[in-house]
Amino acid sequence: MSAIDTLPPLRQVIMDHDLTAKKSLGQNFLLDLNLTAKIARAAGDLSKCDVLEIGPGPGGLTRGLLAEGARHVLAVEKDSRAMGALNEIAAAYPNRLSLINGDALAIDPLAQLTPPIRVCANLPYNIGTELLIRWLTPREWPPFWTSLTLMFQREVAQRIVAKPRSKAYGRLAILSQWRADARIVMELPPEAFSPPPKVSSAVVHLTALPQPRFPADAKKLQALTARAFQQRRKMLRASLKPLSPDMEDILTSVGIKPTQRPEEIGLEAWCALSRALD
Repeated sequence: MSAIDTLPPLRQVIMDHDLTAKKSLGQNFLLDLNLTAKIARAAGDLSKCDVLEIGPGPGGLTRGLLAEGARHVLAVEKDSRAMGALNEIAAAYPNRLSLINGDALAIDPLAQLTPPIRVCANLPYNIGTELLIRWLTPREWPPFWTSLTLMFQREVAQRIVAKPRSKAYGRLAILSQWRADARIVMELPPEAFSPPPKVSSAVVHLTALPQPRFPADAKKLQALTARAFQQRRKMLRASLKPLSPDMEDILTSVGIKPTQRPEEIGLEAWCALSRALD
């Protein structure tokens, strides 16, 4: 018996279902159910929420979410080998767990979720950043989610919460902090996982703001910051010159010195620049 429910320990589940982690799927399984329950608690009060989970694998976090009282969990898993283990969890928590066997990048799960919706996931490393950017840049705001509680490589987590004039500051920090409050709520060493990754991990909690902090178009802000930070060692007048022949004047008009580099520019100024280019 595990510490949080009556289902078998995760190591036993992995053995029973032959769930050897696949590197091609970005899989690293978190086996300590007390840790998965702690991550679920970091997502907040789940009793009146539906929860979207991506990449549940053998279901450690899934069990944590359900044990911590989630109203309903929708788990999207690409690896068909895991469906047997996940179906056993669904049977243990009747009518509270729905499963989709498919690619999270190709599926729209919203038809199966009822607001309010929280996202909580130990994201596969190979798609984590792409999913985050999608969730931060929908066509309309507020988004479908009220909060995101997501596991990343620690380096990625630090990029999400980074401040200007730091090495980690870049496009991910700007997009995250433009529309959400973001903070690291937990760090985990490699040995917490099976197999252990080569890097440490961290859980980031993002709470959606009712409105973005400053006016800007999401696609234009994303494209602008992507171009600038791809050449982060260059002055902005050089890296952004292809966007306009009047780039130096545009930069000056929003209070940015043309000789500054992208990591020196705060969120408000990036938003102002995106509007000026428009």
